[in-house]
Amino acid sequence: MGKLQDVRSAALIGHNGSGKSLLLAQILYKLGIIDKPDTKHVDYDPVEGEKGASFSSHVASFEWKGREIFLIDTPGFGDFISEVINGIFVSENIISVVNAVAGVEIQTERTWNLAEEMKKPIMVFVNQMDKERANFDNVVAELKERFSRKILPLVVPIGAAESFEGVVDLLKRKAYRYESGKVVESDMPDEFNDLRSEILEDIVEQDEDLMMRYLDGEEISYEELMNVLRESYRKGEVVPVISGSALKGIGIEILIDYLGDIGISPADASPYKAEMEDGTETEIAFSEEEPFCAYIFKSVVDQFVGRITFAKVIAGTLKGGDTIINVQKDVSEKVGHVYLPVLKQQKEVDAVGPGEILVLLKLKEGAVGETLAHKDRRVKIVPPNFPEPMFSRSVHPKSKSDIDKISGGLSRLSDSDPTFVWEYDPETGETVISGLGAMHLDVMVERLKKIFGVDVEVGKPKIAYRETITTTAVAEHKHKKQTGGHGQYGHVKIQLEPLPRGQGYEFVDKIVGGVIPRNFIPSVDKGIREAMKKGVLAGYPVTDVRVILFDGSYHEVDSSDISFQIAAIQAFKKGMEAAKPVILEPIMEVEVFVPEENAGDVMGEISSRRGRPLGMEPSGKGMVKVKAEVPLAEMLDFSSKLSSITSGRGYFTMRFQRYEIVPPNIQERIIEERKREMQEQEK
Repeated sequence: MGKLQDVRSAALIGHNGSGKSLLLAQILYKLGIIDKPDTKHVDYDPVEGEKGASFSSHVASFEWKGREIFLIDTPGFGDFISEVINGIFVSENIISVVNAVAGVEIQTERTWNLAEEMKKPIMVFVNQMDKERANFDNVVAELKERFSRKILPLVVPIGAAESFEGVVDLLKRKAYRYESGKVVESDMPDEFNDLRSEILEDIVEQDEDLMMRYLDGEEISYEELMNVLRESYRKGEVVPVISGSALKGIGIEILIDYLGDIGISPADASPYKAEMEDGTETEIAFSEEEPFCAYIFKSVVDQFVGRITFAKVIAGTLKGGDTIINVQKDVSEKVGHVYLPVLKQQKEVDAVGPGEILVLLKLKEGAVGETLAHKDRRVKIVPPNFPEPMFSRSVHPKSKSDIDKISGGLSRLSDSDPTFVWEYDPETGETVISGLGAMHLDVMVERLKKIFGVDVEVGKPKIAYRETITTTAVAEHKHKKQTGGHGQYGHVKIQLEPLPRGQGYEFVDKIVGGVIPRNFIPSVDKGIREAMKKGVLAGYPVTDVRVILFDGSYHEVDSSDISFQIAAIQAFKKGMEAAKPVILEPIMEVEVFVPEENAGDVMGEISSRRGRPLGMEPSGKGMVKVKAEVPLAEMLDFSSKLSSITSGRGYFTMRFQRYEIVPPNIQERIIEERKREMQEQEK
């Protein structure tokens, strides 16, 4: 357990293919922790191993020159942005890995914006300098163009592509050439003097006294430069840039050196926002003296081990044998052993303290976003904001034997990802999963199969349509049945009236003179509620109807609760048929975030989907927010279309607004589709 000032944590962020996982693997290989620099050691999830890509974050800890380092490798696909958000949230430093060939890509920008929103300092590792068409100068120019902070290329390449042979640290005036896996250190070549002068000017600009001395021709020491650089980096004013190659292991040690030398420690980090038991807001700073408190940022379901929980310790110390609570679930947990993360393997230790990342096995509860704490400190860390899951699919087990297993598997998967949710809709009889995109749901379905052994069929979810009436109608029904002994008799007269949208159902009793005894009135109400479960057009639930019971009759012997329920059901069906019924569809309030140049195309796409654009406003950094109202039925494949229009840079949120009457031609189509569904079910 290290001291606060000697701990460093950093999230590796960037676009897919930038080489984050290989960078982490190369670091661990150089330390002798893994046997070769292979991403299979990092992407150990069964689905990741099969597809050769990262879909979740991976954590490793190690010692480096007297400091304890924690690195979190985050996915580069937008569908798995929750892993990136949590990785940034629990890291004091951010390393943005940029492809030297592709430059600043979509996910580079999006993850950078997340880091800026959370006020995290950023450094950049320009990777893949050994690849064909690698161009460090172009990347630096793009960084300066796209981002507002001062860009400082501190470690620049010697050559590029096939001629790439090493790097130069401009501050140390040292060149590092890599020959046959060994580093050969030499003095900086003279052709780098101009670059060094530019960097010195950018650094001394951050300190007025230093700048005056520099302008007077005074030599500024390396220690003084590093002190100013460290302070400017921690304030988020500058972005150090380091070049290298994860594949060839070039620039790796220098990157970690800079993380250790200028990176923020937990002792210098901002406190976390938290909430007391009574709901009052507070803050929790990193502290060795305060009672234990940790935030769960990752939860893994292992088919052999069970639940594996990763938590950032903010305060206090946890040892094996201690008892803690899950604050949200109010569940007490007895801790058997405590571990530090080393990818798939865990390193058992005596205790884990503030600033460190803790791994616990087989907790009873432990969803991402929850807080673990000492029993006397029931405080909840306020989690970051996550995007709403907007992409849905229905799932159905292929085997009847898996019906009971599917809910357990989906629940565990949703515990691991706040942007993955599921629900069983009794109205449509479907289990619906929702996430951030097609790839997100595909990976979750694969995990459901590989980890929990549940194979499912995937389809489009059904829309929760409603039926209502548009005019007033009167109806009656007399249920009369004679059998041996007591018969059945119930007679009701009702009036149906449309209610304003969103009002639901209202039952009005206007019976006078005892034509229907008081004890049978609730039976009429119950019968009508039952009838409203299936409308007369397509069998969808009925809403926004007022039913007035104004007359009827009864039989002294044969009337009963069930007789009046049946009479009410039949009367309601007759009345609804006469009241010009229509189908209602859910209308969503949609906010679409797109690059300015794509705004017109997106508004056109919304209009083509029967949507109503409501306006547009700037959203920062060349993005605009388009507001609209769109029927939910038209949004099922919007995610993929938006990605196509914006080259993956656009995203959207939506929430239910209200129900509206569908156009007649669409109503006919819905009724026909519903009839086919019912016929198939009957078969």
